[in-house]
Amino acid sequence: MTSLTITNEKSPSPIPGYIGGTVTVLIWASWFLATRHSVATPLGSLDIGLIRYGIPALALAPVWLKTGLLPKGVPLHLLALMVAGAGAAFFLLTTLAIHSTPAASSGILLGGSMPLATALIGIVIFGERPDLTRKLGLAAIVGGVLILLLRSLSDASLPWTSFVLLPAGAVLWASYTHAFRRSGLTALQASALIAIWSFLIIGVLALIFGTSLAKASTADIGLQVLSQGVLSGLVAMLAYGTAVKTLGGTQAAAFTALTPVLATIGGSVFLGEPVGVAEVTAAVMTGIGVALSTGIAARRH
Repeated sequence: MTSLTITNEKSPSPIPGYIGGTVTVLIWASWFLATRHSVATPLGSLDIGLIRYGIPALALAPVWLKTGLLPKGVPLHLLALMVAGAGAAFFLLTTLAIHSTPAASSGILLGGSMPLATALIGIVIFGERPDLTRKLGLAAIVGGVLILLLRSLSDASLPWTSFVLLPAGAVLWASYTHAFRRSGLTALQASALIAIWSFLIIGVLALIFGTSLAKASTADIGLQVLSQGVLSGLVAMLAYGTAVKTLGGTQAAAFTALTPVLATIGGSVFLGEPVGVAEVTAAVMTGIGVALSTGIAARRH
């Protein structure tokens, strides 16, 4: 096991961060759709998890073999937060919820809650002081979620698990964002370690509970390989890591402002899910709130 060279230098140009954030949010939107589509296939959460983390674990094997599974210089609690926050725990929790939640609502409850949780952790734990713009953004996000909650209570359209598991997943992701920024790992190293540890965890669960991979069609598996393994598990992790390292955690989180809107549009166009005024209003309000809460629109001094 080799030691790591801790590097916290920021890129002199924000352009790689902007590109990374844009790529990430586009892939995330497609991830919601692919995960919702898996409901109609024999594939379960463990099956998709093996694909999601198995492909990047294999592709990035030279990286984690070099760093070791427990790299020197990285506090164990930060590594654990990263693996839980962007790995197995996050994936299993959110996949379970998304299977019973339309893409539009999933995008709002998870995509919208991610920057909200990131901002709150920054305020409570790291003493960040939000300005008026960020406070208005946080209020807008809460308002968007409340619109969904009220609509759900009126017609029982969403299960209670959607309002518990998806925000919980957002807290996990926010924990990963803060832990990764302080770990000293590069985006490539962090992605490799999260992938291999998550694959091992889900692999053990699959041995205990079994899988349904053999029952799925080649087309169903191919879609998940592309969306989960290649795009979400590999490309998006590297892209988001680049955004965090270049722009900082809260700035990188600003790009999720588009996730609720894209997920709403995609769910309607590609999955035929009904989208009404409530969903559209909540998506737009949440998107605007995310952008404001992360400070991207705040004046810099």
